Amino acid sequence: MLASVLARRPADGRTADRDIARAAVAVLLRVEDGRLELLLIRRAERAGDPWSGHMALPGGREQAGDAGPEQTAARETHEEVGIDVYAGGRLVGALEPVWPQSARAPRILVRPFVFAVPHDVRVQANHEVQAAVWIPVDELLEPGAVTEHLIEMGDAEPLRFPALDARGNVVWGLTHRILADFLRAYEEAA
Repeated sequence: MLASVLARRPADGRTADRDIARAAVAVLLRVEDGRLELLLIRRAERAGDPWSGHMALPGGREQAGDAGPEQTAARETHEEVGIDVYAGGRLVGALEPVWPQSARAPRILVRPFVFAVPHDVRVQANHEVQAAVWIPVDELLEPGAVTEHLIEMGDAEPLRFPALDARGNVVWGLTHRILADFLRAYEEAA
């Protein structure tokens, strides 16, 4: 059902912009003990990385040899967490592309893809990943999961961003926007 909801969505024209870097991420889904879960990672702390230490989805920048954004998501997922999305898994569909809204952030278009993977996949994080956690999707739909991420601005009011609390991990920014889109599609499919 989720696949049919995602298949009905129109393509986004911004993907044709040639002056923007491209990346892709994977929303990995598995069923564990009768509950649908998705994988979140915490990016390793790295100097100069604007997303250093953030909760994220496995993924990264498109490389010249990639056949397209789906393959970028699959390759990066295998590199970062050791999961081959096609080994017993399948593509469910694509979510809406996202890009940073801050003028200070890198100009990059991120294409999210949803994959169903076997329940017994093992995460083998590489050096880019500090931690990985499977989160039940139904927990992200609970009212208590809705929160804010604050960025202190000295004496000024802090900047407030919508966020999700995923078992004590704050998910905000691009990853929050991707998950919000996924959760809307998931609820529509239910």
